[in-house]
Amino acid sequence: MTELPRPDVLPEVATWLRRRSWAAADRPVELLLAAKRAAGRDGTVSVVLPALDEEPTVGEIVTAIREELMERHPLVDELVVVDSGSVDRTAETARAAGARVVHRDDILPGLPAVHGKGEVLWRSLLATSGAIVCFIDADLREFDPAFVSGIVGPLLTDPGIALVKAMYDRPLETDGAVVPAGGGRVTELVARPLLNMHWPQLAGFVQPLGGEYAARRSLLERLPFPTGYGVELGLLVDALEAAGLDALAQVDVGVRHHRHQDGHALGRMAATIYRTALERLDRADRLKAAEDLVHPLLTQFTRDPGTSGFTAHTHPVTALERPPMQTLAEYRER
Repeated sequence: MTELPRPDVLPEVATWLRRRSWAAADRPVELLLAAKRAAGRDGTVSVVLPALDEEPTVGEIVTAIREELMERHPLVDELVVVDSGSVDRTAETARAAGARVVHRDDILPGLPAVHGKGEVLWRSLLATSGAIVCFIDADLREFDPAFVSGIVGPLLTDPGIALVKAMYDRPLETDGAVVPAGGGRVTELVARPLLNMHWPQLAGFVQPLGGEYAARRSLLERLPFPTGYGVELGLLVDALEAAGLDALAQVDVGVRHHRHQDGHALGRMAATIYRTALERLDRADRLKAAEDLVHPLLTQFTRDPGTSGFTAHTHPVTALERPPMQTLAEYRER
């Protein structure tokens, strides 16, 4: 099990980190295959890749999953790429590599589709049949099939688990330079502060916005899906409410290499995620939160070179405000 040292998090989060954080290697594929056979219909696995103009990477991902987890080890029953309007050869490349390709607009055609990743993931539930649904972003490079086997593993071996997020290092790779932990900028600047302060039970997730996660269909079909980039935060918050913290887990799958977006795109993503959080706070009548509903601590994670896991660091989030200067006698009397 991946060890995540626990500083100033809620006691239930400290317990959760001990019980619900693993490494992919903790569950060998042979163990997963035996659990899958024992589970019968409840062990069927669908893998979904939402894709928009991902010709350079989608074929490699599909090939790796098909060869390792369908042909060599029959863990995945269904591999579907949902194309949301690519103008390149994403669909052809995915199909040639062995995926079933479905166009977003052909799923539930009576309802006009809107743009956004969440829309694609939501519609994918109609295009798949597995009891376990695994989402994988289609822009990953140097793809490791452990991204799939690692996160479906807890769902196959523990009936109490309902949703599993991947955790990983996320280097920032631009113009030939590599910043080892520089990726996930929206996570660190927007999502993590929001979750730590308003949903502190979720403070233990290393990659709350990661696009690689698996869940039971029985949970996903009960959750609303934000149509845009807020889908990951929205599903995580809603899954906490629907299933409870102990039904959520995370698995260390190593390193995630992917395409990075520019500042303007990140700004749009951040705004959407913030709006998604506000919608959930409003829904729970928490926009003006009572003091006990705000947790003014921020827990962040770094890979510890001396261990096989992550180290948690918790910092206070200050909210000190000074009064208007004109209210100070010293200012008025100067």
